[in-house]
Amino acid sequence: MAALSTAPSGAAAQTPPAPAAAAARRRKLVPYWLLLPGILWLLVFFAAPMVYQASTSVQTGSLETGYRVTWHFATYWDAFREYDVFYLRSLIYAGIATVLCLAIGYPLAYTIAFKAGRWRNVLLVMVIAPFFTSFLIRTLAWKTILADDGYVVTVLDRLHILNVTASLGITAGDRVLATPLAVVCGLTYNFLPFMILPLYTSLERIDARLHEAAGDLYARPLTTFRTVTFPISLPGVVAGTLLTFIPASGDYINAELLGSPSEQMIGNVIQSKFLTVLDYPTAAALSFMLMAVILVIVSVYIRRAGTEELV
Repeated sequence: MAALSTAPSGAAAQTPPAPAAAAARRRKLVPYWLLLPGILWLLVFFAAPMVYQASTSVQTGSLETGYRVTWHFATYWDAFREYDVFYLRSLIYAGIATVLCLAIGYPLAYTIAFKAGRWRNVLLVMVIAPFFTSFLIRTLAWKTILADDGYVVTVLDRLHILNVTASLGITAGDRVLATPLAVVCGLTYNFLPFMILPLYTSLERIDARLHEAAGDLYARPLTTFRTVTFPISLPGVVAGTLLTFIPASGDYINAELLGSPSEQMIGNVIQSKFLTVLDYPTAAALSFMLMAVILVIVSVYIRRAGTEELV
């Protein structure tokens, strides 16, 4: 007994850990190892370019003399003061296109989720069918659809709708191309699937028994939609509007192909500064200001929407 009592007190602490405990620790590390490729991807292809562009935005110089970081933050103010109209136009066009996508996409998503039956998969394929072709080709197709001698413009002219739109300043006489209406049509068409798919995902999750319960309580269809369907589908509405508004705000292809210089968006200015004028600091500053504006709008929107669950 005395010999047992003289054993060192730290012997138990020096005992190798049990295999079960070591395995448990390894299992805890598995999620981090799985996240590692994604984190490296973000660092290399997102964070690093962002840091490079941030340094570019505070540089001065030229292609001949070279650019160097001089912390010239006045570039931001000069760029915003010169191109504030383009920012405003981009946000207005993107906002209108987002509202139109929601107005068109919600009924379509509702129909696919609750009324399509065995045609559901076919309708979903039709929604994503535009993705089978290039974004550029889809936009160029609208030049044919909205051509001056095309069927759409002819019908609108005979119905005297173009007179109304011209008085509102969204078309020019009997022309639709090279007008704000053409740019908004292109944005709405190209980004409509980004609205429908999150809406469908959110609506498809709704338990049909909730609608039956509302009917049992003598709720009318409109009341059921207002109190049951729409509140539950709100995450899909938030996700769809964000996925539409954010890329539409920075788009430049629709304004370039369907608009005129009077309909140019901030994306067109950034593209020109980077690739034509070769004014890299101004282009980088414009890009960061656009990102900051969108972040503020998105933050306020999510807070006002009352949900942070996107789907």
